[in-house]
Amino acid sequence: MSETVLTAHEEQTPEKLIKKPEFILYLAAIFFYTNMTGMVGSYRAAYLVNVLHLASNHVSFYNAFLSVSGFFLHFFIAMYIDSRKVGKSGKFRPLIAFATIPMALFLVLTFYTPSFISGALLMPWLLFIATGFSVANMFAGTLNNVAWVMTPNMKERDNVMSFRSISSAVGNSAPLVIILVIGLLIKTEGTQYIVCSCLCAAVGIATMLPGVKIVRERVAYSNEKKNPIVGFADVLKNKYAWTIILSEFLKSFRNISTYFGPFLAAALLGSTSKYLLFGLPTGIGTAVGMLVINFLLKKFNSKVLYIASNIYSVIINTLAFIVGYIYFHHNTPVLQIVFIAFLFLIGLQFGASNLLPSMFQADVLESLELETGKRLDASLPFVIGIGTLISGTIATALAPIIHYGSNPLLSVVHYIQPTDAIPNPVQSMHAKIAMLFFYTVFHGLMMFLGCIPFFFYKLTGKTKEDIHARVLERRAEIENAENGTENQV
Repeated sequence: MSETVLTAHEEQTPEKLIKKPEFILYLAAIFFYTNMTGMVGSYRAAYLVNVLHLASNHVSFYNAFLSVSGFFLHFFIAMYIDSRKVGKSGKFRPLIAFATIPMALFLVLTFYTPSFISGALLMPWLLFIATGFSVANMFAGTLNNVAWVMTPNMKERDNVMSFRSISSAVGNSAPLVIILVIGLLIKTEGTQYIVCSCLCAAVGIATMLPGVKIVRERVAYSNEKKNPIVGFADVLKNKYAWTIILSEFLKSFRNISTYFGPFLAAALLGSTSKYLLFGLPTGIGTAVGMLVINFLLKKFNSKVLYIASNIYSVIINTLAFIVGYIYFHHNTPVLQIVFIAFLFLIGLQFGASNLLPSMFQADVLESLELETGKRLDASLPFVIGIGTLISGTIATALAPIIHYGSNPLLSVVHYIQPTDAIPNPVQSMHAKIAMLFFYTVFHGLMMFLGCIPFFFYKLTGKTKEDIHARVLERRAEIENAENGTENQV
């Protein structure tokens, strides 16, 4: 029997199973994993536009190519993960250990372009590096899935997921702090990104490898060979999965909003390195929001909290836009402080949007496990990602054109792109207000659209608890059957 699988008796006991050192090292690994992904998410667009000076149509092609190629790569990788035999090391741990160092190397190369690579060679180089990072990230990113299988105890599982989400949110914002500190010492934007990515990569390796070594996967798996394509079909037949698919499809149009973050910081504060002044209050708000949601889950179900938080998002983002708009016309320290306070209040909603969807997915996984007898840990996120791919591709392709493109029908912001001669051009009032609108109001609207499918979501309360109890019984049957087979051998 696998060392990572509990006995049937242990599966059904309610006590906590995760030891404190394991819990702490897992959270540290999550923190520095998202530190690496956060570096790419926060600054890759600024590197392409401000450092490499790519035209808007080239950036749009780059984003669209990564979305589409990422979909096909994820298709095969998800099939591999869910169909591979689970050995003594567990389902995810070997994949994470294998992918951590390549992911770190591709992170550094994301922000480093050798001087001899230019002209016709530049785009192929950028796409190769980005694809390499994407593939490594798909494997290393299963570190997030480990939270689903560290314990069969549902309450303990949800607790791990809560703290995982908090650690992830803070880690995602960490590059903003690092860039700000580096920016005080190094003024060249491109050099700032190289130094920061090297630091993120080094610490990521130093924490992820020990973290993945100590964690345990305690959920029983059946090693019966299954057709992975059938697994995708099983997800598409599940009514609960469709709620998440539709929600993520609508919500992912907010990628247009997140694209504008570093550019808005540069326009308002003079440098992308000061994006921290936007990201830090939002990140703190996110962490606080997760703690609040974790507390409120004792009184309200996840569906109610998710809908309420997304309605809150529309309101608070609109108020933040109003404050920012007034600040642009009446530049006073008081309004600046008020706007930063609103960024914190916006972050409170991120607490719900980061934490609750992962809990919904964990519940849907158990629903699928009960229906099919299979653990579709990779197949479910992939199918959900189909909707995200479509809306995310549209969003990331449109964002550069909306930002500074030459198409008069689509260009809205009219951002002035930096050049070697003018590294920090002065942006017009129209550009600042337009970027602020996309960063706040547009984001709130997309979050609200994302909650609409959850008005019809039924996997809560007694239904959720009954499914969990029946899943535990099914796992006990699997373990007893496999023990019987081993005894016969």
